[in-house]
Amino acid sequence: MSETETSQPTALPPTRGGVIAYLTVDGAMRASAFYQEAFGAELAAAIPVDEKGRTMHVHLYLNGSSLMLSDAFPEHGHPLQPPQSFSLMLPVDDIAAWWDRAVAAGATVVMPYQEMFWGDVYGQLLDPFGVIWAMNQSKQPT
Repeated sequence: MSETETSQPTALPPTRGGVIAYLTVDGAMRASAFYQEAFGAELAAAIPVDEKGRTMHVHLYLNGSSLMLSDAFPEHGHPLQPPQSFSLMLPVDDIAAWWDRAVAAGATVVMPYQEMFWGDVYGQLLDPFGVIWAMNQSKQPT
């Protein structure tokens, strides 16, 4: 058996969460590295990049859930399009620590976090890949 062959297929990491965001970005491996630095994500799996530096799949664990990414593959009918009318909600226990880490990594403030009319602390950041991250810290006792 050669080094590239295995006797069993590689097991996929488990998917976490009920609904999984799957983002197409320009530079999925760079986005993965950013999400690891900015949000403490953990790399669960990634398909190696092709000759153009693109990957068809990255699986991250972030805040107890899975987040999946890929690069665009327009030659297969999967072009890159700007994010449209969505944000990713990140519920956190300590918004200041999460916020400061993300901003230090290169996220841009869209809406500074503040106490909102519903009683929680909420704000929005834009990552370098065009995705808006909404952070929410509940003020309700847990």
